[in-house]
Order: sequence, then structure tokens, then C-alpha cells
Amino acid sequence: MTRLEIKQATKLVNNGANEKKILLNHLQLTVNEGEFVTILGGNGAGKSTLFNIISGSLSLTSGNILLDNLDITKLTEERRASYFARVFQDPKMGTAPRMTVAENLLLAQFRGQKRPFRLRNLQKQRAFFYQLCAEIGNGLENHLDTPTGNLSGGQRQALSLLMATIRKPDVLLLDEHTAALDPKTSKQLMHLTNKKVQEDQLTCLMITHRMEDALHYGNRLIVLQKGKIVKDFSATEKEKLTMTDLLSFFEDTYDDEND
Repeated sequence: MTRLEIKQATKLVNNGANEKKILLNHLQLTVNEGEFVTILGGNGAGKSTLFNIISGSLSLTSGNILLDNLDITKLTEERRASYFARVFQDPKMGTAPRMTVAENLLLAQFRGQKRPFRLRNLQKQRAFFYQLCAEIGNGLENHLDTPTGNLSGGQRQALSLLMATIRKPDVLLLDEHTAALDPKTSKQLMHLTNKKVQEDQLTCLMITHRMEDALHYGNRLIVLQKGKIVKDFSATEKEKLTMTDLLSFFEDTYDDEND
């Protein structure tokens, strides 16, 4: 079943002197329910632009975005928040720093919903939040009353992932969410990510520059170049890829940009 469909997505921006820069160039993408798609591409390939047009923080110049066959192209970012959850590269972007871990999780439970004035009932959720955080294995469960701004980068990013998945999103967007972490913490977070995606059967798109993660995680791999998808590997095809293959994609991109 098709979950997300992007049709002829084009994004142009003014580049000065009456010139237009093409960020997305008639991009075509269909993602089926339960697919875990890894996205590679060099700087300026269009990866973040793709996520921005999916989430609604950027509007398309032309083209359409469909979610479960519903055209959401004109929906605002706020309206799309009930469908999409996103974890950013910067651990500071996914959480409210002055709110505690428990308060952040409580807030995430109402993502995309109307929030009328009512009692928070935070205490009733503490046992659930404790169990949820304990599954991570980094001690986050002992910091339910700690302001998020006082957490380590790894703990804060793990919290961002929990917040993004506490209510199963239609599509989970992972925007280089391990890039700012040290190798050990990155490995732990990727293990948690894969566990969440598999257990909840999430439809997920993940941008990464870590070649080993691109090889190891996901059941589909796409490569972006100049705003287009130039490679699209199925699970079977992806299993045959090597690190050398992945590096060659970036070399091809560099050569094309310098021709």
C-alpha cells in the first residue's frame, strides 16, 4: 500500500540577478507503508529540501504531495504535524529546553492535536514515561524531572526520537539525526531507531552521511543528485552494495558538478 507519493516535485528559489536555482527538479518518489528508506547525497543534492517540502516548512513551486492518496500539497506545516514526525540533526531542535523530560513527552503525546485547557495529569503518565525511557539504556529514565537543556546531546536526541514516535506517525523523517553525536552514542541511537521502526512497523525516511548506517539499516536506498533521484535500490539490491559502491556515488556527484 502506498503511504507517501511525491509527484514531479519542483522547488525554485531566486539566486540573485534574476536567476533561479533549482533545489528539486521534477522529483518522483513513492514510498510504501512500512518501508525504511535511507537517503544519500552530497551537499546541495536536495535532501533537506525534500524533507522540508514533505513536512510543509517549504512550499513547492510545482508538483504534488500525496499521503494515503490524499493531496496534502496545500496543507500548512501545522496541519501536517499530525501526520509527520521529524528528528533533526541538532539535538536542541526537537525538544523544549526549559521543560522537563516528562513534560516534553507529555507535550509530544498531543502532537498535531488541539490542546484545550485541562489538567495535565502528568503524574498518571510517569510510570509509562519511566518504562519508555528505560528501554533506551542511557539512564534517561532517571531524569524525568530534569530540564531537557541539562541533558547530554545523546540523551536529548534519544528523547527527540521518543517524542517523534510516542504517537505512531504516518511517516517518520530522520534528518541526519546521529550526525552531531560521537560514534558510540550514534551507534546506540541507531540501534534504538531501528528497534522503534521495526517494532512499530513505521514508514521511515532517513538522511545520513554515515556510509555504514546506509548499508546496515533500511530496506531501500535512494541517492539524490541535483534535486533528482538518480539511484533507487530495493532491499535485495541494497544487500549487494559495498562501501566502495556508496563512495562511488559521491565521486560521481563531485565529478558531475565540476564538469
